Amino acid sequence: MGKKLDSITAELKEFIERQKIFFVGTAASEGRVNLSPKGTDSFRILHENKIVWLNLTGSGNETAAHLLKNNRMTIMFCAFEGKPLILRLYGQAKIYHNRDMEFHGFINLFPENTGARQIIEMDIDLVQTSCGFAVPFMDFKEDRNTLNSWSTKQGKEGIEAYWKNKNTLSLDGFETKILGD
Repeated sequence: MGKKLDSITAELKEFIERQKIFFVGTAASEGRVNLSPKGTDSFRILHENKIVWLNLTGSGNETAAHLLKNNRMTIMFCAFEGKPLILRLYGQAKIYHNRDMEFHGFINLFPENTGARQIIEMDIDLVQTSCGFAVPFMDFKEDRNTLNSWSTKQGKEGIEAYWKNKNTLSLDGFETKILGD
C-alpha cells in the first residue's frame, strides 16, 4: 500500500502536475495547527527534492507565521479521479516576500497575480504515498476566479492595506512579517 521515498519520482511528478488542489500543513511548537487548501496554478517542482508554491492573499496568513516559528511543512495531494493515491511531501520551508531577492527569482514561474503574497520554497526530506482507497471520486468543474478578481479589484495599494489589517498576525498572535521587520 504505502511507500516512503527519498524524492519525487517521475510518476509522482506527473501525478502532482495533474492535480487541481493541494493541502498545506504547518504548526508552530505551540498554538493551533493550520491546514490550508490551495488551488489555481500555484505549485512548481524545481527538482526531485525541491518545490515552490505561490501563496496568494487570503483571510489569514497562518503559514507565514508558523514558518517563522518552525520551518517544517507537509504538503498533501489526493487523487479525486482515476487511480486512488494520497501523496505527502515532508520537509523544511522558507518564506519569501516581494522584498526578498528569492521572491523575484521565482515569481516568473507563476501566472501574474495581484494577490501574490509570498513564495514558499520547500526542501523535501520524505515523500510518502498511501492508498487513498477511501477518498471519494469528485469531478473537477472549473477553477474559481473569485480570489483573483477580488485581488485585481483591490489593486496593489488595496492588497497592501488588506495585509496590514488582516495578515500581520496569526490566530495565535504570532507575527507574519508580511510588512517587514
